[in-house]
Order: sequence, then C-alpha cells, then structure tokens
Amino acid sequence: MIKKILVSQPKPTSEKSPYYTIAERFDVDLVFRPFIKVEGLTSKEFRQQKVSIADYTAIVFTSRHAIDHFFKLCKELRVNISEDMKYFCVTEAISLYIQKYVPYRKRKIFFGSTGKVADILPQMVKHKNEKYLVPMSDVHNDDIKELLDSKNLKHTECVMYRTVSNDFTEEEVANFDYDMLVFFSPVGVDALTKNFPDFKQKDIVIATFGPATARAVKEAGLRLDLEAPTEKYPSMTGALQHYLLEHEEE
Repeated sequence: MIKKILVSQPKPTSEKSPYYTIAERFDVDLVFRPFIKVEGLTSKEFRQQKVSIADYTAIVFTSRHAIDHFFKLCKELRVNISEDMKYFCVTEAISLYIQKYVPYRKRKIFFGSTGKVADILPQMVKHKNEKYLVPMSDVHNDDIKELLDSKNLKHTECVMYRTVSNDFTEEEVANFDYDMLVFFSPVGVDALTKNFPDFKQKDIVIATFGPATARAVKEAGLRLDLEAPTEKYPSMTGALQHYLLEHEEE
C-alpha cells in the first residue's frame, strides 16, 4: 500500500493545490523535495559564448529563471540595459516578473497567453528590425531557433543557466523510505541514480511526467509504473489520483 510519496518538485504555494486534496483523500504523506536545481553560468563561462548583450535590442523570456539569470549576468558584466529594450515573454505572469528588476510601466513589454514562443511570434514579426537575444538553459532543443529562422528574424540563442542535481544529505539518504517516487525531468532521474548508486526499486512505484522523463527511467533500468500526461489524464495530479484509486485496496 502506498502511504508515503516523494514528489520531486517544490512544495505548492497554494493551499488549493490538487496535491493536498490527494493527500487528504487517500491519507498519504506527500513529501516535496526537488531532485534538481537551477544555477546560473558565471560571467567567465558566459563570455566563452562570445555574445555581447549590449548588441541586442530585444530579449525573449521563456521562464522566470531566464529573467533572473539575464539580469544577474548583466549586473556582473556591468551591462547597462537601455530603456528602449523590448521584452517578449511567453506569458503575462513571466512578463510581470520583470518588474523585480526594472520599472515595468516604463518598458516595452509584450506577452503571449499559451506559454509558447509561437504565440508571441506575430508580435515579434511586427518588430522584425530588432536583434533578438534568447536566454536559455543548457538543456534545450532547436525549436525556438527554427521558429525565429522561419520568419527571418535576427536572433541569437545563448545559455545563461543550467539544471543540476540537487544532492541529498546523509540524513536524507538514511531516511529514504518512500513507497512512490514522482519525477518530472530526466535530470531528476539522474539525480536518483547519482545519490543512490545501489538503489533497488523492488516495490517502490515510479511515476513520470513527460516522454523524456519516462525514457530516462527505462534507460536507467527501472520499472515505470505510471506515466503522464495521457489523453485522459493530462496532469500529474489527475494521473496520480487515478492510480491511487485503482490500487486503494492493495
């Protein structure tokens, strides 16, 4: 029977999170413990990419991490950001986060609603003479590059931050007594094998979100018991609730 679940994500900030409903409904102990963390490149590492931030007139932000590490590097490199700089963000929530660093009302900020760059592409095309800089993680594909290429926009992608293993303490290793592990990225699976080189799955249930994470579990030689999203259960919480309901009597 599943009584203790490790969710490899930060603890939800909202009390209305579906995870809390699941914990109460099935009387399970949910422990939120990220297996990964994001860290910025040093200014020395960034310089190796030979990208001059001051040469660009517009920035494309796909996450809050990108915003944090962009402004952090600008400070370290002593780059003065022009008030005429344009910011293109994949959601309004991400655009509002910019005000942590600059006066929001005085900036030219554009945003989409879907969380995808394709959604803000029409706005970018209206400003086709801009030089776009796209801060990215070390783990990325060429989707954004290909999108911007398709519209003949002048752009450069650069790595400003990376995802690394969030190592476990000796105490956490000693008290690793979970019935279920929930992963959201391949790096999280790597963190498990790194921190627990002698890990034996046995009856521990493993759940994943996203095809890349599922593939990482299988490649690690582990058994995948629950995979999301599916057409019926597009969220991890929905899939998790269904799984617990099915195995409630075990």
